[in-house]
Amino acid sequence: MAREDIRDGDARQVHRSSAVLQPRPHREETEGACSSEGVSRSRGNRFLVDAHARLWYDFRWKSGNAKTPPHGRLFVKGVAYLTFTSAPPRHEIRNLAIVAHVDHGKTTLVDAMLRQSGLFRDNEQIPERVMDNIDLERERGITILAKNTAVTYRGYKINIVDTPGHADFGGEVERALSLVDGIMLLVDAAEGPMPQTRYVLSKALEAGLTPMVVVNKIDRQDARPREVLDEVYELFLDLDATDEQIEFPVLYTVGRDGTAGESPEEMTGDLRPLFEALVQTIPPPRADPAAPLRVLVSTLDYNDYVGRLAIGRVVSGTIRVGDPVAVCKEDGSIERTKITQLYSFEGLKRLAVDEVAAGDIIALAGIEGIAIGDTVADPDEPTPLPRIRVDEPTISMVFGVNTSPFAGREGKYVTSRNLRERLMKEALWNVSIRVEDTESPDSFKVSGRGELQLAILIEMMRREGYELQVSQPEVITREIDGKTHEPFELVFIDVPDAYVGTVTEALGRRKGQMMKMVNHGHGRVRLEFLVPSRGLIGFRSEFLTDTRGTGLLNALFSHYGQWQGPLPRRSNGALVADRQGITAAYALYNLQERGQLFWGPGVGVYEGMVVGENARPGDMNVNPCKERKASNIRSSTDQEAIRLVPPRAIGLDQALEFINADELVEVTPKSVRIRKRVLSAHMRHRLDGKSE
Repeated sequence: MAREDIRDGDARQVHRSSAVLQPRPHREETEGACSSEGVSRSRGNRFLVDAHARLWYDFRWKSGNAKTPPHGRLFVKGVAYLTFTSAPPRHEIRNLAIVAHVDHGKTTLVDAMLRQSGLFRDNEQIPERVMDNIDLERERGITILAKNTAVTYRGYKINIVDTPGHADFGGEVERALSLVDGIMLLVDAAEGPMPQTRYVLSKALEAGLTPMVVVNKIDRQDARPREVLDEVYELFLDLDATDEQIEFPVLYTVGRDGTAGESPEEMTGDLRPLFEALVQTIPPPRADPAAPLRVLVSTLDYNDYVGRLAIGRVVSGTIRVGDPVAVCKEDGSIERTKITQLYSFEGLKRLAVDEVAAGDIIALAGIEGIAIGDTVADPDEPTPLPRIRVDEPTISMVFGVNTSPFAGREGKYVTSRNLRERLMKEALWNVSIRVEDTESPDSFKVSGRGELQLAILIEMMRREGYELQVSQPEVITREIDGKTHEPFELVFIDVPDAYVGTVTEALGRRKGQMMKMVNHGHGRVRLEFLVPSRGLIGFRSEFLTDTRGTGLLNALFSHYGQWQGPLPRRSNGALVADRQGITAAYALYNLQERGQLFWGPGVGVYEGMVVGENARPGDMNVNPCKERKASNIRSSTDQEAIRLVPPRAIGLDQALEFINADELVEVTPKSVRIRKRVLSAHMRHRLDGKSE
């Protein structure tokens, strides 16, 4: 056996009759027991070998000075197996991330793991998808922010990071991978590997993480676990996985029921096979508790009592409450401060602790101004760790102060200072968001990974009480060799075979190229297109309409390519209110022949507000507030009941997809309105005349 290094407080597997080296619980003298098993003592360190061949150790000098670094060797049958010079892996800890495509069951599986680890009482009411603790996550059924939790299984502490499955939140995935040593790749037994599966797996393999594969939802009627596993192997080969990485264990699960097995035919009643495979496959963190302290900050949180919390992994050293530390910033500067509070993760809770050794994931308080990617280091040796690298954003929007006539009526935060502070805070917490000032002091350019990510940010701000107006999403272009290049995305579509022609035609108009078509023979076809990112702006709602809600669409950034020329935009114009007032049923009854309305009667409108979509090209100024003219002359049609067609509900996503370059979306805590940039009909007419 090769010599391996250990330090005080570490446990290490000793390859002699499966002996386990663990901290010694008692301090009685054990010299006789050691010698009877052929174990000699070295320099006053005390060892005990019990009847089960367990070696208990206590690295303390006889002088009682526990801080003196122990050294010397442990001899078993005259062979030096261990030296006391540096730390081994932390065998009692496992750090892993659960990664998969959206809606493949990550969060549901974590729920089952939490339940079966004994974190909840038998009579405790537990909500479904307990890890999705943001209202927006529960409503949309997706995970937006990476979460940390920990479970205990057979003495092992398993730190679990539940990551988003949507490409727009890839920044969260990249941060999560910096915390862990391995990944649990979750794949739907029917859908197989999907775009985000490829994206996350490529990031994990690049980082050298150890994978294990879980095929979930094998109880689906259309499950095809064997074929899906073959697709996973093909994916690993496509991504140039190493021989060690491709030798992954495979488990089959039903996350909703909390069952697992090594084959679809041999399912057990719980997740024990999953836990066992996890402990055996995911390597323990290699960390030296006695080395200089280094903690890489991967995410931030906030606590009302202690303020900002920095969450990260202790790469080396030991951190204690009250310790002085140095924070290594992005610009190379070093800030010296002190740790006021330390937290470790247990289940869904954070537990206050006094000390944490290398290898564990922690939250620490007391450092104001800390940012994601900073290193918390030993003040005597402030050596920064490599910063987290995140892919560049591809979509941008302009966020501005609400300037409509209804500004300030519904929101709590309405000024440019409020808006700027909130956006800068988001950029601090979310490494994939960029915020830049514009020529106007009331507007800010916000860039992100995709339309969905920015829509989530707007929705969260709206629920926090902010009023703002946002522009149409635009792609971020680059100049390469004097030519304009734009981002392209791989679009993966799963539709009934009856809609293949419709979808192909729609994406063809948006400069899309079909790359692959796979027909599994069960009535659905999987298509793969390469499409300019701007061609996808506003496409999702059209796609759902064309496929009558039966289609699945997912997109993944591919590369930057040459500009593809102009794309067709919305062909129909808008119905624009020409005055401020309250909508009237009489006016709307006459207007509904002109197009589709967005609002019903009794709603406040203002000049320049879009109240509907015109049935023809070009905008039309209309009066939605016109009341029936009162007179003393009756006619046979006066008493006819006015029947209005229900208005089309416009939410934030639909509004962002609807607007053109000359329009804005007004967002308040209570309303989402579409408006013209220039509210006055007279001014719009003059500007149109000049442009012609």
